[in-house]
Amino acid sequence: MADERALDEVVTFTSDLIRIDTTNRGGGDCRERPAAEYAAARLAEAGLEPVLLERVPGRTNVVARLEGTDPSADALLVHGHLDVVPAEAADWSVHPFSGEVRDGVVWGRGAVDMKNMDAMILAVVRAWAREGVRPRRDVVIAFTADEEASAEDGSGFLADRHAHLFEGCTEGVSESGAFTFHDGDGRQIYPIAAGERGTAWMRLTARGRAGHGSKVNRENAVTRLAAAVTRIGEHQWPLRLTPTVRAALTELAAVYGIQTDLSDPDTLLDKLGTAGKLVEATVRNSTNPTMLGAGYKVNVIPGEAVAHVDGRYLPGTEDEFRATMDRLTGPDVDWEFEHHEVALQAPVDSPTYLRMRAAVEEFAPEGHVVPYCMSGGTDAKQFSRLGITGYGFAPLRLPEGFDYQALFHGVDERVPVEALHFGVRVLDRFLRTA
Repeated sequence: MADERALDEVVTFTSDLIRIDTTNRGGGDCRERPAAEYAAARLAEAGLEPVLLERVPGRTNVVARLEGTDPSADALLVHGHLDVVPAEAADWSVHPFSGEVRDGVVWGRGAVDMKNMDAMILAVVRAWAREGVRPRRDVVIAFTADEEASAEDGSGFLADRHAHLFEGCTEGVSESGAFTFHDGDGRQIYPIAAGERGTAWMRLTARGRAGHGSKVNRENAVTRLAAAVTRIGEHQWPLRLTPTVRAALTELAAVYGIQTDLSDPDTLLDKLGTAGKLVEATVRNSTNPTMLGAGYKVNVIPGEAVAHVDGRYLPGTEDEFRATMDRLTGPDVDWEFEHHEVALQAPVDSPTYLRMRAAVEEFAPEGHVVPYCMSGGTDAKQFSRLGITGYGFAPLRLPEGFDYQALFHGVDERVPVEALHFGVRVLDRFLRTA
């Protein structure tokens, strides 16, 4: 089991990493190198030989391999990203890059997304070095840049240009799983991610006839775009249950003693109450209009209008998604992907999933572990190009009233010290047996 020093270090590392401002504003505006150098130094102190890799100066990734005892076993990738989304200091109770530890809580941008997991990985590896532990299978550790944007400087770059560093890896674990979800009625649920919806960020362009704002114009680009955006925003996507979501609904129904009726998922979700929130975003595709742009003067009808839509699609539904977008945009509006990544799903009966489950149950016997599908995406999408099956497993035991999911990209992001200690113990237990 992880020693007391590991429990101290995970708090220190989380705080230190938060204080290194790695804000990713998109468009290449980020510099992860100081955080990468920090992580690499901690790995080197544990006897590993990390390599620092950049596609663009300052956008730094770290990769290291810890050799296992069984050379015939497949390798396991354990990865976390170093960048964070922007934070407006005026909105926060503490400065978002203070890394302050107050009343048993570590505050700051990245506390849950995902410098906490980065710190857990470092703490576990260093504890193993002190104890002389080697895992059964090779463990490849990767700290990536650019996850909060396109990943082209991070996991995409690593997968495309440095695939040899991940030789033998068949599975990977990273963020957004094994956290405590309190249902409000005393139950504690620990969802482990075994799937992700695909990413479909789109640009819509309507073209028409430019002209004077006082004249009749049946070819108004703004009108055409507005009609398409309204159709997209109001579209009710049909139910599509993937194997991961079926498993999630079945296991949640068992937790609540509800008869499973997968022919009527909406009614089942209603019966699950608060716990249904873990699944409701992943029983359908989605398309949310998010940005609009047109014109330069109120009395000039522009010849072009543009919108952006955040689309997400379930595994196996990409063809349906494309066809639906063609229909909803209509003949007067063109659409294209600005960022497009695959949907993922992983087996929920694999030895790796079962070992993750067992590790959580050992330290949270009161909890109910269930699989789930993430509504968004992670670096697992890019690593899937290498044939790596990804799971979300960044364990945290959280107190009642602590809204973990609301703190992702939210104001006053923070993580309890005890949650970090739990995470180190569970991650250590899992990786020793993986």
